[in-house]
Amino acid sequence: MSRLWIGPLAAWFLFATALGDDSALHRYLYAATPDGAQAESASGLGLLVFDIDAGFKFVRRIQGLNLSGGARGLTGCLATHSLYYSTTQRRMGRYDLESDRVVWEQQYSGGCDRSSVMLDGSKVFAPTGWWEGSNKGGLVVIDGNTGQELHRIQVGTGAHNSILSPDGKRLYLGTITTLSVFDPRNEKRIAQIPDVGEFGVFPFTIDRRQRFAYVCLGKHVGFDVVDLEKGRAIHRVFAGENPIEHRTHGAALTPDGRELWISDQDGKKLFVFDSTQMPPAPKGHVGLSVTGHGWVNFSLDGHYAWCHTPDVFDARTKRQIGILRDGNGKPVGSSKLIEVQFRHGKVVRMSSEFGLGR
Repeated sequence: MSRLWIGPLAAWFLFATALGDDSALHRYLYAATPDGAQAESASGLGLLVFDIDAGFKFVRRIQGLNLSGGARGLTGCLATHSLYYSTTQRRMGRYDLESDRVVWEQQYSGGCDRSSVMLDGSKVFAPTGWWEGSNKGGLVVIDGNTGQELHRIQVGTGAHNSILSPDGKRLYLGTITTLSVFDPRNEKRIAQIPDVGEFGVFPFTIDRRQRFAYVCLGKHVGFDVVDLEKGRAIHRVFAGENPIEHRTHGAALTPDGRELWISDQDGKKLFVFDSTQMPPAPKGHVGLSVTGHGWVNFSLDGHYAWCHTPDVFDARTKRQIGILRDGNGKPVGSSKLIEVQFRHGKVVRMSSEFGLGR
């Protein structure tokens, strides 16, 4: 197991001072760069930290993480107060937010795409990647404490995005037009739902009760509504007045579950739907400053929306309220973003890289 201290101690002391040692809550947005799917909006290597409560002002750059080849996922675990980053080069690492160090970093036999971590941090499930073309694709199971590869779970072609439910009882994995559901504790597959997402394998999200999954379409801007109890898609919803013929990459529910936002990266838009109705009904769209990979997510309180571009929005008014910029003022885009909240320098809450109903 490798243990690498990151940067000079002075950098950590400066950051600890920024966190403060009073009882106030401090909220930060962490972004991995470069994004393995949109290198053009990158800002060197590392994790960039932005202060949510100071207008998303740049705080610091965390270096020492091997993100060469580009980040493919960024997930967190409150129990271990750590972020787990995965890269195109079949590499994953664990960064401890409180001690400011890389606990382990290793390369694996497959993957690693958007991964999931057990709530207690004991295991990491890394999808082998959408680029894995054989039917032997699936999940690399990793010891969360040491980073050691334990075994692989064969699922199917193009294992891409995975979501651990907020209660930790279900693990969802997308492969080619298929959504699989596992019990992460015993690693048994509970359900396999075919014929979703139209084509290929693309992002999805789930509601708070885990009744519905919303799966992005591969040939149009829109989504399938999957009834997780019935085990099938029950609605296909297209964005726009007429079907828009390119893929959707990014779907997120507001934390209260009342709106579903999806990404039209080619059209530089985020489409908004009323998810209190079934099927969800269109409410309008938000314009983006640039194109990119496609993604969307929200702050834990539902106040802010961010995405694959440098734009930050007020989720209620749908107005742009900020731009993510690095220490040199350059706008930065990434689809690997997580909110972390600190009190007394300790991590007290973390979001997911997916916009989940909470």
